[in-house]
Amino acid sequence: MRRASRVVASSVALGLLLTGCASFPDQSNGANVQNWQPQPKLTEAPGPEPNVPGGSSADGGGTIPGPGGTAKPVPPPQGCTDFDQNVIGTCMSPLAAVAALPGGASGLAAERTTGRVLAVQRGQDPKPVATIEVEASTDGGLTGLALSPTYQQDQLVYAYVTTATDNRVMRFAVGDTPKPVLTGIPKGPTHNRGVLAVDRSGALLVATGDAGNAAAAGDPNSLAGKVLRIDGLGHPAPGNPNPSSAVVIGGLQDPGGMCTAADGSAAWVTDQTAAADQLYRITPGQPQLGSPAWSWPDKPGVAGCAAFTDEVSVATVHKVGIQVLALAKTGGFNGKPSTILDGQGGYGLIGAMDVIDQNTLLVGTVNKDGGKPVSSDDRAIIIPKPNGGRPKD
Repeated sequence: MRRASRVVASSVALGLLLTGCASFPDQSNGANVQNWQPQPKLTEAPGPEPNVPGGSSADGGGTIPGPGGTAKPVPPPQGCTDFDQNVIGTCMSPLAAVAALPGGASGLAAERTTGRVLAVQRGQDPKPVATIEVEASTDGGLTGLALSPTYQQDQLVYAYVTTATDNRVMRFAVGDTPKPVLTGIPKGPTHNRGVLAVDRSGALLVATGDAGNAAAAGDPNSLAGKVLRIDGLGHPAPGNPNPSSAVVIGGLQDPGGMCTAADGSAAWVTDQTAAADQLYRITPGQPQLGSPAWSWPDKPGVAGCAAFTDEVSVATVHKVGIQVLALAKTGGFNGKPSTILDGQGGYGLIGAMDVIDQNTLLVGTVNKDGGKPVSSDDRAIIIPKPNGGRPKD
């Protein structure tokens, strides 16, 4: 009965997305926020329990539990049909962003180069719900996605996109034309990616690339290379260090993911730099990012992240699997990252991540962009929370 209720809740959410229409508010909520903190995820119903063990081998097959605890092989995908029960969307272009919908068994997946946002749910073909015109000839395109903090009421979704003239934040609801929220973020020959998250007050956090100009990241008058904090209309959010500026922290080069812990204790951003890949903890009131919380000199291509109270998981687009960093009580990390989903039970290259609840994640693959795709790639997949260890085969 519990599993049935989860599917019903998710189906209702997906049905509203595909058929509903929402209006755009004309003013921000005007909350009087003095000190902002990351926004807890809304998880009214727990997500589905992924099949563990599971996952895909090199040919797309894997194992699922059988009678008496024995393992039963999962057939490789046939065309766009994937027999892995954790896979909820198939045959998409590489996914730069995903967002879990209320209920946990469905979500949104964003294709970087096409500008399409698709609703994904197990047993159904991905359904386009919005297409935003993007310019994806560099590393930009549609790279960020976040639900409105009041999504169940307003059905609004925010996206970070590269256009012919700039990088910008857009928002949309099914039945409405996507509308600009914040425009004029510098665009350059490289480092046009941007990512989104929501903080505790309901403000939108926007991490922007430096557009190929490293000096812009340290310029407080530029929107490039920054973490911005805005309201639903693109105005500086109440509680910003400078009330007239959206900028809260500078120093980014090429962000790939941003995530907040469910309890509001921390926010994190990943960054690909010339020297190393970095994970930073976002500290309110600090003008620059400062020293990274963790650094990868081998540059595996850090991308999306997922934050929990006890660990931070980071996807990598140049190295198969997910990096898992266990948090210590002191605020640092307990030793080196462990890697999961990098072998027989993996899904190849993973770029996008979002937390469904404290037990499950929604991820998106980028195997068509430098990986070894199977016939059903690229895919949206529900996986269990890493828990700092490797799933058993």
